[in-house]
Amino acid sequence: MSKRKQILVKQDLDHVTNLSMKTNEVFLTCTTDGCKKLSVITDNVSGETLCSSCGQVLEEKATEIFPSYGYDPVDYASKKNTGSANSLTMFDMNMTTIISNRDAGGKFLSGTARNEFYRLKILNARSTVASKNKTLRSALLFLNMLQMKLGIPDAVAENSAHLYRKAIKAKLTIGRKSKNIMCACIYASCKQNGVPRTLYEISHTSNIGRKEITRTYRSLVEELNLSVNPFNCKDFLTQIATEAQISEKSRRHALEILCTTEDAGLTHGKSPKALAAASLYLACVLNAEHKSQSVITKASGVTSTTVRARYYDLKKFFLETT
Repeated sequence: MSKRKQILVKQDLDHVTNLSMKTNEVFLTCTTDGCKKLSVITDNVSGETLCSSCGQVLEEKATEIFPSYGYDPVDYASKKNTGSANSLTMFDMNMTTIISNRDAGGKFLSGTARNEFYRLKILNARSTVASKNKTLRSALLFLNMLQMKLGIPDAVAENSAHLYRKAIKAKLTIGRKSKNIMCACIYASCKQNGVPRTLYEISHTSNIGRKEITRTYRSLVEELNLSVNPFNCKDFLTQIATEAQISEKSRRHALEILCTTEDAGLTHGKSPKALAAASLYLACVLNAEHKSQSVITKASGVTSTTVRARYYDLKKFFLETT
């Protein structure tokens, strides 16, 4: 064979080898000696590509073909990659509109299209800074601040934002301050969800008068026809006992006292927090636990006169029954 023929044969062999290598890059095959090379399996969980005959791992992390969530509706709702969920506590409900200078393919817009979208940007900016939207935005920012200071759960904050939006539709914000209405919505939402937060705590945190919040709360309940249940005395028991560092024995005794007084109907028309503080003080007296009335009064945030009056009522009731 001549030298020229040898060079041509070598070029043909190199071409066939390159083609086989390119084919192997696209379609992976097992390279183990003695393997039957039946088929290739892809593990969707670990992302590995391996040989079904000998089990050799051909590729450690394959490109993700299937989505990260399953076909179960519960998994789809909890694991879908669509960003954060919508929230009523945000001004635009987490659906922000962003107008870009590029099209869907990533190319820049033409001059005429860019001018049209520039006008849309101006209209979008003007719609977000309208007077109604400004009031709503400031009220929701105020809600986020109160949620952090009061330690309110997210469900209560969502309900408060929902009540405030209903108040806007009912035109209750006309002639009233937005902060007063938001404090009334928080107080109503806490009552509906059973989260013990008193008017004094909301007033002290928001720096708004208690009478103003009470007046706005009454009009809110009447106009929106809200079904609101009063707080239970037992809801404040743990909070006051933890703040005053009262023993577990006295806590349980105070809980028994509250259950007995509720069955007798003595809790109607009285402050639930004052009754909880008075029952704790009575339980400490009966169990010989040295806790002064001033300590429990300070922990409850109720005046000493009110706690003393409720204490005498409970003491008189238990002396008569026993």
